[in-house]
Amino acid sequence: MKTRRFGRTGHMSTIAIFGTAALYNGTPEMADKAMEYILDAGVNHIDIAPGYNKAEALMGPWIEKTRDQFFLGCKTQLRTKDEAAAELRRSLEILRTDRFDLHQLHAVTNFDELDEVTKTGGALEALIEARSEGLTDYIGITGHGNQSPAVFIEALNRFDFDSILFPINFVQFRNPEYRQNTLDLLALCQERDVGVMVIKSVARRPWGDRVHTHDCWYEPFDDPEMIQKGVNFALSHPGVSGLCTTGDMKILPIFLEACQNYSPMDESEQVDLINSAPEFQAVTIFE
Repeated sequence: MKTRRFGRTGHMSTIAIFGTAALYNGTPEMADKAMEYILDAGVNHIDIAPGYNKAEALMGPWIEKTRDQFFLGCKTQLRTKDEAAAELRRSLEILRTDRFDLHQLHAVTNFDELDEVTKTGGALEALIEARSEGLTDYIGITGHGNQSPAVFIEALNRFDFDSILFPINFVQFRNPEYRQNTLDLLALCQERDVGVMVIKSVARRPWGDRVHTHDCWYEPFDDPEMIQKGVNFALSHPGVSGLCTTGDMKILPIFLEACQNYSPMDESEQVDLINSAPEFQAVTIFE
């Protein structure tokens, strides 16, 4: 598995980052299978959150056994300092570790939420204190939706975050505003040496009213050819450190193989893929 420098952290993260949302409704057997895939692929970076339902409890025994093998990033979706500080400590306990490599403000999707977490008494203060106490080395911010690149440009103007996490996929890049804001954000991250994690790289479209056939918050591509194209597209953007793996256990091994087989896309290939997006996007758009 190829590695890339995760911004100023200096960690050489694998281009596949294990997104433990795959264990949202998991079992111990599922966690064991997921970790078998992850370890066999050589993945060395894990992304987890209390909001991922059963994931922390299922990963606790594994983190205890393998802590020194992974860069470990956690998150909080709570918005006040006191709530976020208490949750961070609960996560440390459940995950059976004494520190995180990275802790992140989770799912900051619009400017109102950015105001909420960065104000006096907001969750950002809890992460800053945790860093000063040695409970986390780095501080990041995550989000999704069409506003996320613009929100994170503003976030980086307010605080010197070490990492960001947001969506990049060729379907969403049909939105010219989203595409331009993403390119501006990636350039800013390169300038400031900020690590960039990408989600939804194999997203096809929102579920809308359709029956969910996969354990993802979006409808994913599920055939190897399109998964490979989605992985190649996202990783071909300068500044991207790595991709969080899909939330669907059936797709996970295919996604890992695509990362192992990553081949850069040139600009004309990217444009062709973006122009094919309406074929897959149908009526709905990402929000």
